Amino acid sequence: MGYRLSKIYTRTGDGGETGLGDGSRVPKDSLRVDALGDIDELNSCLGVLLAEQLSAPVSAALQGVQHDLFDLGGEICIPGREVMTEAQVSRIEQLIDAFNRDLTPLKEFILPGGKRAAALAHLARTVCRRAERKLVALAHAETVNTLSPVFLNRLSDLLFVVARTLNGQGGDVLWQQNKNA
Repeated sequence: MGYRLSKIYTRTGDGGETGLGDGSRVPKDSLRVDALGDIDELNSCLGVLLAEQLSAPVSAALQGVQHDLFDLGGEICIPGREVMTEAQVSRIEQLIDAFNRDLTPLKEFILPGGKRAAALAHLARTVCRRAERKLVALAHAETVNTLSPVFLNRLSDLLFVVARTLNGQGGDVLWQQNKNA
Protein backbone atom coordinates (compact mmCIF):
# COMPACT_ATOMS: atom_id res chain seq x y z
CA MET A 1 0.00 0.00 0.00
CA GLY A 2 1.31 3.43 -0.89
CA TYR A 3 1.48 6.43 1.37
CA ARG A 4 -1.98 7.94 1.84
CA LEU A 5 -0.98 11.09 3.67
CA SER A 6 2.26 12.22 2.10
CA LYS A 7 1.18 15.86 2.19
CA ILE A 8 -0.77 17.05 5.21
CA TYR A 9 -1.93 20.46 4.01
CA THR A 10 -3.32 20.90 0.53
CA ARG A 11 -4.97 24.33 0.70
CA THR A 12 -7.92 22.88 -1.24
CA GLY A 13 -10.27 23.46 1.71
CA ASP A 14 -9.36 27.07 2.35
CA GLY A 15 -12.51 28.28 0.56
CA GLY A 16 -14.91 26.39 2.83
CA GLU A 17 -15.25 23.23 0.76
CA THR A 18 -13.81 19.76 1.21
CA GLY A 19 -13.39 16.74 -1.01
CA LEU A 20 -15.35 13.54 -0.50
CA GLY A 21 -13.97 10.08 -1.20
CA ASP A 22 -15.52 10.06 -4.68
CA GLY A 23 -13.71 13.28 -5.63
CA SER A 24 -16.76 15.53 -5.39
CA ARG A 25 -16.53 18.81 -3.48
CA VAL A 26 -19.06 19.86 -0.83
CA PRO A 27 -19.36 22.73 1.65
CA LYS A 28 -17.69 21.96 4.98
CA ASP A 29 -20.99 22.65 6.74
CA SER A 30 -22.94 20.08 4.71
CA LEU A 31 -24.88 17.38 6.55
CA ARG A 32 -22.51 14.73 5.22
CA VAL A 33 -19.38 16.48 6.48
CA ASP A 34 -21.13 17.28 9.76
CA ALA A 35 -21.95 13.57 10.24
CA LEU A 36 -18.37 12.64 9.38
CA GLY A 37 -17.11 15.11 11.97
CA ASP A 38 -19.27 13.61 14.69
CA ILE A 39 -18.13 10.09 13.79
CA ASP A 40 -14.51 11.27 13.93
CA GLU A 41 -15.14 12.98 17.29
CA LEU A 42 -16.70 9.77 18.62
CA ASN A 43 -13.66 7.78 17.53
CA SER A 44 -11.42 10.31 19.26
CA CYS A 45 -13.49 10.01 22.46
CA LEU A 46 -12.94 6.25 22.31
CA GLY A 47 -9.21 6.89 21.89
CA VAL A 48 -9.20 8.96 25.09
CA LEU A 49 -11.14 6.23 26.89
CA LEU A 50 -8.69 3.60 25.62
CA ALA A 51 -5.83 5.64 27.15
CA GLU A 52 -7.28 4.68 30.55
CA GLN A 53 -6.43 1.42 32.28
CA LEU A 54 -9.19 -0.92 31.10
CA SER A 55 -9.83 -4.64 31.30
CA ALA A 56 -8.74 -6.65 28.28
CA PRO A 57 -12.33 -7.42 27.17
CA VAL A 58 -13.39 -3.75 27.32
CA SER A 59 -10.22 -2.62 25.56
CA ALA A 60 -10.60 -5.22 22.79
CA ALA A 61 -14.26 -4.32 22.29
CA LEU A 62 -13.54 -0.60 22.00
CA GLN A 63 -10.60 -1.12 19.66
CA GLY A 64 -12.87 -3.18 17.41
CA VAL A 65 -15.44 -0.39 17.50
CA GLN A 66 -12.79 2.12 16.42
CA HIS A 67 -12.20 0.06 13.28
CA ASP A 68 -15.96 -0.11 12.68
CA LEU A 69 -16.15 3.67 12.97
CA PHE A 70 -13.47 4.02 10.30
CA ASP A 71 -15.58 1.72 8.11
CA LEU A 72 -18.58 3.95 8.79
CA GLY A 73 -16.61 7.11 7.99
CA GLY A 74 -15.42 5.53 4.74
CA GLU A 75 -19.00 4.71 3.89
CA ILE A 76 -20.27 8.23 4.60
CA CYS A 77 -17.46 9.95 2.69
CA ILE A 78 -18.57 8.27 -0.56
CA PRO A 79 -22.23 8.97 -1.35
CA GLY A 80 -24.09 5.76 -2.17
CA ARG A 81 -21.43 3.47 -0.72
CA GLU A 82 -22.53 0.72 1.70
CA VAL A 83 -19.88 -0.79 3.97
CA MET A 84 -21.59 -1.41 7.31
CA THR A 85 -22.99 -4.91 7.67
CA GLU A 86 -25.50 -6.81 9.76
CA ALA A 87 -22.53 -8.72 11.21
CA GLN A 88 -21.14 -5.50 12.69
CA VAL A 89 -24.50 -4.70 14.30
CA SER A 90 -24.78 -8.28 15.61
CA ARG A 91 -21.29 -8.12 17.09
CA ILE A 92 -22.23 -4.97 19.02
CA GLU A 93 -25.40 -6.69 20.30
CA GLN A 94 -23.34 -9.68 21.44
CA LEU A 95 -20.95 -7.36 23.29
CA ILE A 96 -23.90 -5.62 24.99
CA ASP A 97 -25.28 -8.98 26.12
CA ALA A 98 -21.89 -10.16 27.38
CA PHE A 99 -21.10 -7.00 29.38
CA ASN A 100 -24.65 -6.61 30.67
CA ARG A 101 -24.91 -10.22 31.87
CA ASP A 102 -23.20 -9.54 35.22
CA LEU A 103 -24.66 -6.09 35.90
CA THR A 104 -27.36 -5.47 38.48
CA PRO A 105 -30.64 -4.50 36.78
CA LEU A 106 -31.37 -0.78 37.08
CA LYS A 107 -34.40 0.48 38.99
CA GLU A 108 -33.52 4.16 38.53
CA PHE A 109 -31.84 6.31 35.92
CA ILE A 110 -28.14 6.84 36.47
CA LEU A 111 -26.11 10.01 36.17
CA PRO A 112 -23.10 10.06 33.86
CA GLY A 113 -20.17 9.76 36.22
CA GLY A 114 -18.56 7.52 38.76
CA LYS A 115 -15.03 6.50 37.87
CA ARG A 116 -13.13 8.56 35.30
CA ALA A 117 -13.20 5.79 32.68
CA ALA A 118 -16.96 5.35 33.14
CA ALA A 119 -17.50 9.11 32.78
CA LEU A 120 -15.48 9.03 29.54
CA ALA A 121 -17.65 6.16 28.28
CA HIS A 122 -20.74 8.26 29.03
CA LEU A 123 -19.21 11.19 27.15
CA ALA A 124 -18.54 8.91 24.16
CA ARG A 125 -22.16 7.69 24.43
CA THR A 126 -23.52 11.23 24.12
CA VAL A 127 -21.26 11.98 21.13
CA CYS A 128 -22.48 8.70 19.60
CA ARG A 129 -26.10 9.81 20.03
CA ARG A 130 -25.28 13.11 18.29
CA ALA A 131 -23.58 11.26 15.43
CA GLU A 132 -26.67 9.08 15.11
CA ARG A 133 -28.94 12.16 14.95
CA LYS A 134 -26.74 13.71 12.24
CA LEU A 135 -26.78 10.48 10.25
CA VAL A 136 -30.59 10.33 10.50
CA ALA A 137 -30.77 13.95 9.29
CA LEU A 138 -28.48 13.05 6.38
CA ALA A 139 -30.70 10.06 5.58
CA HIS A 140 -33.68 12.42 5.24
CA ALA A 141 -31.79 14.39 2.58
CA GLU A 142 -29.71 11.70 0.84
CA THR A 143 -29.45 7.94 0.57
CA VAL A 144 -27.70 6.34 3.55
CA ASN A 145 -27.15 2.67 4.34
CA THR A 146 -30.03 1.76 6.66
CA LEU A 147 -27.64 -0.25 8.88
CA SER A 148 -25.45 2.75 9.68
CA PRO A 149 -27.82 4.56 12.07
CA VAL A 150 -28.74 1.16 13.57
CA PHE A 151 -25.04 0.53 14.25
CA LEU A 152 -24.71 3.88 16.05
CA ASN A 153 -27.89 3.23 18.02
CA ARG A 154 -26.53 -0.10 19.25
CA LEU A 155 -23.12 1.43 19.89
CA SER A 156 -24.59 4.04 22.23
CA ASP A 157 -26.24 1.18 24.14
CA LEU A 158 -22.90 -0.62 24.30
CA LEU A 159 -21.19 2.49 25.65
CA PHE A 160 -23.86 2.77 28.37
CA VAL A 161 -23.25 -0.84 29.42
CA VAL A 162 -19.47 -0.34 29.23
CA ALA A 163 -19.78 2.70 31.52
CA ARG A 164 -21.71 0.62 34.04
CA THR A 165 -19.14 -2.17 33.73
CA LEU A 166 -16.29 0.27 34.34
CA ASN A 167 -18.01 1.61 37.45
CA GLY A 168 -18.26 -1.90 38.86
CA GLN A 169 -20.95 -3.23 41.18
CA GLY A 170 -22.50 -0.42 43.19
CA GLY A 171 -20.50 2.26 41.39
CA ASP A 172 -23.35 3.78 39.37
CA VAL A 173 -24.44 7.25 40.45
CA LEU A 174 -28.21 6.94 40.83
CA TRP A 175 -30.47 9.84 39.93
CA GLN A 176 -32.62 11.12 42.80
CA GLN A 177 -35.68 13.04 41.70
CA ASN A 178 -36.07 16.42 43.40
CA LYS A 179 -32.94 15.79 45.44
CA ASN A 180 -32.37 19.50 46.06
CA ALA A 181 -36.01 20.54 46.41
